[in-house]
Amino acid sequence: MIDKTTLQRLFCRHYGEMIHLARTLLYADEEAEDVVQDVFVRLMESDLRPSDDKMHAYLLTAVRNGCINRIRQKSLTERVRDLYAADVATDACFAEERMLLLASVREFAEQSLPEPHGTIFRLRFEQGLKLREIALQLDMNVKTVFKYLSQSIQRVQIHFRH
Repeated sequence: MIDKTTLQRLFCRHYGEMIHLARTLLYADEEAEDVVQDVFVRLMESDLRPSDDKMHAYLLTAVRNGCINRIRQKSLTERVRDLYAADVATDACFAEERMLLLASVREFAEQSLPEPHGTIFRLRFEQGLKLREIALQLDMNVKTVFKYLSQSIQRVQIHFRH
């Protein structure tokens, strides 16, 4: 059995790497902390005492194995849910960037597109109307609406390429 002072020293020296490895493998902070805590509890309760030069490798291997066991215990649904949760953070950043770009496009369209280009652009992309519906509302030919919308889209694309 390892004494508390030695256990505290090991904890202070290796906890950072151990928790990083567990979080990387599990994508969940609470589960990662549980796995690392279990490793220290098992080490405290066991008679096994790796030499100081092998302790680092022993602890990281124990964390890796604990994570693998935790993953195996999960159902397929839980695994997919955990992976989805990990991707949501990345998706949130992407969504925020996209929202900023859309706001910029809207501002450009309001300030720079002449009429009827601006109105047709808003009706199509803000209200989601189809070309036929826009043509009826503005009393225009569908081909004319298409032409104005195409020109508006070209202007927006040219502006945002730079």
